[in-house]
Amino acid sequence: MKGIKFILTGILFGIVMAKSEAISWYRIQEMFRFQSFHMYGIIGTAVVIGLITVYLIKKFKLKDIQSEQIIFHDKDKSWKRYLIGGVIFGLGWALTGACPGPMFVNIGYGYWSMGIVVLGALLGTYIYGVIKNKLPH
Repeated sequence: MKGIKFILTGILFGIVMAKSEAISWYRIQEMFRFQSFHMYGIIGTAVVIGLITVYLIKKFKLKDIQSEQIIFHDKDKSWKRYLIGGVIFGLGWALTGACPGPMFVNIGYGYWSMGIVVLGALLGTYIYGVIKNKLPH
């Protein structure tokens, strides 16, 4: 029962994603074609909420579930890795019509074909883990 809050948070996340139409393939295609502001508004809201949350975590020195202080580390300043990773992520998002959160929400919504997308994402993550040491970081 310790994990119930995470299950409830996931259910709430799924409801918000579905009701805001963020799981809609058509909404995502509209965004990539610059035909609608809808998804940019959702993403912008998420960024602002993330900024506020990180600020509050730092200000109040909040602790994680194991009572250890949450520490944020500076990112590497090289830009190539973020550009390449962003392009790969964006292509996958544009081709499948879903980023990681909505992939699972779509499965929960009954779109079982998204299981193929989830398996592809897991396979890609696994392959990256296998070849990570051989890549130029």
